[in-house]
Amino acid sequence: MSKIPLRTEEEIEKLRVACKLASDVLVMIEPYVKEGVSTAELDRICHEYIVNEQQAIPACLNYHGFPNATCISLNEVVCHGIPSADRKLKKGDILNIDVTVIKDGYYGDNSKMYVVGEPSIRDKRLIDVTLESLYIGLRTVKPGIRLKEIGKTIQQYVEKQGFSVVREYCGHGIGTEFHCDPQVLHYNSDDGGVVLQEGMVFTIEPMVNAGKKEIRNMPDGWTVKTKDRSHSAQFEHQIVVTKEGCEVMTIRDEEIAEGRISRIMKNV
Repeated sequence: MSKIPLRTEEEIEKLRVACKLASDVLVMIEPYVKEGVSTAELDRICHEYIVNEQQAIPACLNYHGFPNATCISLNEVVCHGIPSADRKLKKGDILNIDVTVIKDGYYGDNSKMYVVGEPSIRDKRLIDVTLESLYIGLRTVKPGIRLKEIGKTIQQYVEKQGFSVVREYCGHGIGTEFHCDPQVLHYNSDDGGVVLQEGMVFTIEPMVNAGKKEIRNMPDGWTVKTKDRSHSAQFEHQIVVTKEGCEVMTIRDEEIAEGRISRIMKNV
């Protein structure tokens, strides 16, 4: 693992701007998530909003050849779902929309789950557990702890709830590039001895399966599904490590109102 950058206050302020834009997209798109709307239409709305309203750049578009501005992953799709005009939302669908925005060279990355109509009891529980696993990860972050403590606490909670954590994908460092060190695994694993320091910026983004953890890659080279066809959920926030915990740079007003997390997390 290469040296993990520690961001200056000037850099952090620019990241805050990009993160606010990214979180605003997730709020903006929610009213459009309804029965009969295609995932391509959702992507188009997000794309135009980022470019025209925010005067920013959708980071996913053309990233290693990815064809769209957002990743939209439905039901058994774990991640990297490609928006499609042929895939229209149906009642009971659950979906993750993953948005990364570039503003003035700085990246803001986040994702959340949406439901079309009413979810099944199992899907609701899957979504609730996945969100709480992210929050547990956020509550763990503080300077001086090992990086692997984040994944350890997430895995323990998820498995206690009877679900599984995907191993192949992880959170990541981010700043003036989309992905950099550290890799933030969502399960207990070797972290190369990395100790969290103030100024580190990264995402926490657990992917949780209702069934087993194994995945399968689709022929399009992007879409990842659960091997057992069980549903999957994911939430993501981008954070910076602070003196007393972390700042959740992509936090949404709805989350602040709920009170389960705050923008400034004091975990010391």
